[in-house]
Amino acid sequence: MLDKIWDVIVVGSGPAGLTASLYTTRGAVSTLVIAGETWGGQLMLTTTVDNFPGFPNGIQGPDLMKAMRKQAERFGASLVEANLESIDIDNKPFKLTAGGNVYLAKTVIIATGARTVWLDAPGVSKLVGRGVSSCAPCDAPFFKDKKVAVVGGGDAAMEEALVLSKHASEITIIHRREEFKASQIMQQKVLSDPKIKVIWNSEVAEAIGTDKLEKVVLKNSKDGTTNELVVDGLFIAIGHKPDTDIFKGKIDLDERGFVAIGHRTKTNVEGIFVSGDVHDPYYKQAVTAAGFGCMAAMDVIRYLDEIKG
Repeated sequence: MLDKIWDVIVVGSGPAGLTASLYTTRGAVSTLVIAGETWGGQLMLTTTVDNFPGFPNGIQGPDLMKAMRKQAERFGASLVEANLESIDIDNKPFKLTAGGNVYLAKTVIIATGARTVWLDAPGVSKLVGRGVSSCAPCDAPFFKDKKVAVVGGGDAAMEEALVLSKHASEITIIHRREEFKASQIMQQKVLSDPKIKVIWNSEVAEAIGTDKLEKVVLKNSKDGTTNELVVDGLFIAIGHKPDTDIFKGKIDLDERGFVAIGHRTKTNVEGIFVSGDVHDPYYKQAVTAAGFGCMAAMDVIRYLDEIKG
């Protein structure tokens, strides 16, 4: 609110944002987290997380995020479950509006993450959650002994297919080109799996189904011919879009829309820092996002000490 100036406002509440707020609060920096109406980031949509250090038997994604939130709040972080509506960087303190309220901050950490890129084809959006998914670790058990398709050609698509092979009876990878861009080791795993086949040079032109997905229409990218593929599930793995629309024209972004980083975690605007998938198109892991959150928080603490004189 306007009667309080926060030392830092963290925008985002995934592993990057919550780790940042944990470090800032422990550094005696007053911290507000604009968490979003749906807080917790992409891990809130996952099931077992097996690759986050410290959990030898794995942990459910939502449980991990709830623990991170509880830890940050234990040290004094305040969370607002509202979406960022605007940010004014022309004057200091920075002015951020969320949930109809205005908040002031000496510094900002952008940790808004990235979102799944969905196929822009008829029927896809209306069938999300009814056969169309972007997360095999979340939804693969629902497709036990069923036929599914995966769209994509990178490592993410290979990973989706391999997870699905533990449950589904048949997996078809649909790729618009004639070769994958995934790493060789991932390609070898996929191409050697007897459950997985590949349809090259094809795109999903339409998803068909009333209450649930029933089939997809495929279009050959070379000759334009179409055919139908009967499947129970369609998993989209064509990339993620950084959640940076609200920062366009205010913060420097790269050609793909990720926040551009200067020295360490600094953006081009003094006093605004960044962490996590919103600037990282390469690693895209919970543990790296958390690491970036730590880095951004430490940079904020140093910056606040410097301007304090």
